[in-house]
Amino acid sequence: MLIRWALILMLLPSLVLIAAGCASAGGSGAARAAAELRDASGQVVGRAELGEAGGEVRVVVEARDLPAGGKGVHIHETGSCEAPDFKSAGGHFNPEGRQHGAQNPSGSHAGDLPNLEVGEDGTGRLEVTTDRVNLGASQSSLFDADGSAIVVHARPDDLRTDPAGNSGDRIACGLIEKTRDRSRQAGY
Repeated sequence: MLIRWALILMLLPSLVLIAAGCASAGGSGAARAAAELRDASGQVVGRAELGEAGGEVRVVVEARDLPAGGKGVHIHETGSCEAPDFKSAGGHFNPEGRQHGAQNPSGSHAGDLPNLEVGEDGTGRLEVTTDRVNLGASQSSLFDADGSAIVVHARPDDLRTDPAGNSGDRIACGLIEKTRDRSRQAGY
């Protein structure tokens, strides 16, 4: 009996460490995703990080080497970013069939996001939380059969005009992919 207790006491610290490791590997169960944004020439011009917790998805977009000014940013319905025009990303993510824009009485698309303001140095940051999309398995999941992408447009979104808020050409695109690295911060 003493040998059994001695063995249990010797193994207990190891079991605690293993359990802690399993818990940290699984994190809080929050889903994560990321997209590397590339321009028409294939250069990396930013990164988007998405994290879901409590029924909301936090989206952080950090951009660099873009022209100064406001830029429309949208989640698009197809996980494809074929340069140079990124039309392969399809339209805005819109599983509810609404019109475009937060200021449109018949809107907005689930993929409509606020504008990204890019400074004279070519950098910008957008941080927003939405309950209109998710990273799980439902009608509003960004991981449906054909995936999703984040697209940056040349001009600001007017937040009301269907289908894309007069935001102009698509100048950067990134395929949204699930990530396992829970420690990476938005930044590149």
